[in-house]
Order: sequence, then structure tokens, then C-alpha cells
Amino acid sequence: MDITARSPKVMYAGKALQKFDAIIPRVASSGEAAYGAAIVRQFEMMGSYSMNASQAIVRSGDKLRSLQLLSRKNVDLPKTGFAHNLLGKDDVIKLVGGPPLVIKLLQGSQGAGVVLAPTQKAAEAVISAFQQLHANFLVQEFVAEAEGHDIRAFVVGGKVVAAMERSAPPGDFRSNLHRGGSAKKIKLSKHEREVAKAAAKAMNLNIAGVDLIRAKRGPLVLEVNSSPGLEGIENATKVDVAEKIIEFVEKKVA
Repeated sequence: MDITARSPKVMYAGKALQKFDAIIPRVASSGEAAYGAAIVRQFEMMGSYSMNASQAIVRSGDKLRSLQLLSRKNVDLPKTGFAHNLLGKDDVIKLVGGPPLVIKLLQGSQGAGVVLAPTQKAAEAVISAFQQLHANFLVQEFVAEAEGHDIRAFVVGGKVVAAMERSAPPGDFRSNLHRGGSAKKIKLSKHEREVAKAAAKAMNLNIAGVDLIRAKRGPLVLEVNSSPGLEGIENATKVDVAEKIIEFVEKKVA
């Protein structure tokens, strides 16, 4: 990147890229997220329209920050706790309601770094192990009535364009397709659609994969992804989600 004042450029193979009308960021929520967002920011400085803004990508890539933003906008979440040191271990377990608990690394994706702790001792052991590795994590209630199912609602431009229900493989509670889960098309209730749209709006994302679970008290948002995968939801729903994205970008740029 050439970040010189008044003439910012994105370089590729030694040459400056032309100015584009629009870009569609595909930035994974991993260690490369900060760099990916910086590239998006550079295109924004050049005057290109970005489907998802760089700041929104950074926010959604930080699980703790994104949950705080969702909570601030009154989007319902599973009961969630965070502790920075070993002294808060018992307090955060008690805060969430005791085992079974779900413990998530802040930097995990596609189901990696997510552990189900069925007992108090298991929860303490997992928390201690993560803290000794200086890893930041969240502790969440385990919603048993979800029974290993969750919902991915794909939001484009403030509308839910497709939705699928994902089911965990036998012996697992994580429903991610990358973990061997299965998926099928599902019809959302009006309330579930409104929750998905509210979550995307709270994160200021035009493209968002909103993950929900059905709890007794209503739909709960697990996560909001700024670069949700297309293959799984297109195969499950037969909706051309990519076309929906392109149509939205065309309208915005026009």
C-alpha cells in the first residue's frame, strides 16, 4: 500500500491498481483480519465503495467487541461472561449460571477453539489451560434446547435473502459445516428475521452471516460474520446469494 497523502494506492505485483467503483471484501476473521481491513480502508481512501466498511469488518472480527455492540443495541444473546485473569475464574462460571458451559476463544472461527465443559471441574480446567496460554476467551451458557442445531441467516442490504438450519454431527455440539455438520433450508419466523436484521444493522454490515439458536426465551444471536461463506447456504437453499450481493452493489454504486 502507498499511503501517501492525496494519492493513496493499492499495489499489486509492483503496479498500482486502478480505482474501482466498488469492492466486495472477503476478509477472514483470523490473524489476517487487521491486514485485510487495512487493504479495504485503502480502497475506501481511493474513493471505492466497499460492501462492508473497514471499521465494521474490524468490529465483527473481535468477538468480545461485537457482543458488546449487539448487547448495546438490545439484541438478545446467550448469557456471556469474560474474565482476564485466573482470579475471576469462579466468578465468571457463576455469572453464566454454572455448567454445562461453552468456552470460546476470541480468535476462533469455523468451530475451532470452542469447547463444551459439562462439569465445574472441566470448566475450571479448560479456563486454566486457556489462561496459561494467555488466550482470551468467552464463557457462555449452554442452551440445551437447541439440541445441536443453529441457524445461519444471510443478510444482504438489510434483508434476509436466505436461511439454513445447521445440525451438528453425531457426538458433537458444534454445527459448523467445516466440522462435518449438515444443513437444510429453513423458513424463519418474522421475529427471527427481525433479530437477524437488527444484528447486522448493529454491526453496520451490508453483508452478514448471522448465527442464531432457538431458545425457550426466543432467538439468541451467537455471532455475526462479515465474510460468511456462500457455498453451504447456496447448496442448502438453492438461492443465488452471490447474485443478490451483486445486485445490491450495482444499486449502491448507481
